[in-house]
Amino acid sequence: MKKIYTLILLLIVAQLVAAQELKTENIFIITLDGFRWQELFTGADSLLITNKQYVSDPLDLKRRFWEETAEARRKTLMPFFWREIAGSGQLYGNRYRNNKVDCSNYMWFSYPGYSEILCGFADDDRINSNNKFDNPNVTLLEYLNRMPAYKGKVAAFCSWDVFPYIINRQRSGIPVNAGFEIAPGTSLTDREKFLNELQPQIPSPWGGVRLDGFTHHYAMEYIKKNKPKVLYISYGETDDFAHDGKYDAYLKSAHQTDKFIENLWTYVQATPQYKDKTTLIITTDHGRGTEPLDTWRSHGTKVDGAGQIWFAVIGPDTPALGEVKEDNQYYQNQVAKTAAAFLGIAYTNEKPVGEVVKSMIRTK
Repeated sequence: MKKIYTLILLLIVAQLVAAQELKTENIFIITLDGFRWQELFTGADSLLITNKQYVSDPLDLKRRFWEETAEARRKTLMPFFWREIAGSGQLYGNRYRNNKVDCSNYMWFSYPGYSEILCGFADDDRINSNNKFDNPNVTLLEYLNRMPAYKGKVAAFCSWDVFPYIINRQRSGIPVNAGFEIAPGTSLTDREKFLNELQPQIPSPWGGVRLDGFTHHYAMEYIKKNKPKVLYISYGETDDFAHDGKYDAYLKSAHQTDKFIENLWTYVQATPQYKDKTTLIITTDHGRGTEPLDTWRSHGTKVDGAGQIWFAVIGPDTPALGEVKEDNQYYQNQVAKTAAAFLGIAYTNEKPVGEVVKSMIRTK
């Protein structure tokens, strides 16, 4: 019995030592809904950028986003990703390099993907629609919010109005600003008051998804005012513009989201509480089709390629590997445990969760 207690004590001490070596004190998880790995790693698609079925002004779109090489195109489309993250962080999922990231769920649409990201496991038996029902599973956000060190320091800002259910706002008690919700309370900043007034005046093209500019700026104001330690931001436009068959708007939205993330990272690195203490993990809920050509608009189990996704990460504990090019297979279910590992926490759930992506975290 003494040997067992000694072993447990050694394991606890080892975990505490590992946590002390890590610099990350804050973790931000960010998602771009349905943004394909093809555009992330090769930029604008040559078969779509001048296709008048999907682009209203092909000459203008080509002027903005076309370059002769994939490396140049991706830098034009996502400059922050390919300057800052590729320079100081890591990107996974370029299947042309045989570096693969996939959903482990077989639904290949949003609610199952987001639940897998945030919980760390697929649940195809129960999470198999986009309906508004409370997630029976506990997310990493809720898991952390139950801990004294993070209680009241966890929040989420999302463009899609299903997220209060995915995160199970009622049970978890986590502030989730999603869909067309406004900033609540009486002690609002001037910008929050302005966003509350403006949002109802700007019609969204979709019934359940607001424009990402509102999500981003609500999130930024919350960060500045409340300094959360754990934050989730979900941008939604890329998926909805793709469903609408608007490749021009899909590219422009991705480009703008790259700017939003740059804006967030610039604030993080200029703020003492966050500077060199914050890790960003960025990913997507699902992929999209490629062949036949019109399947780029769609996803789901019947669409080839819709389960193919990607990861990006940047922070003080991540080696600057840039684009990870070696053959390997990763899964969406690894995000939650990896995010917790940056905080020195060994995350578990009622079902087995995906393993930590060890190459994301510097070992000493």
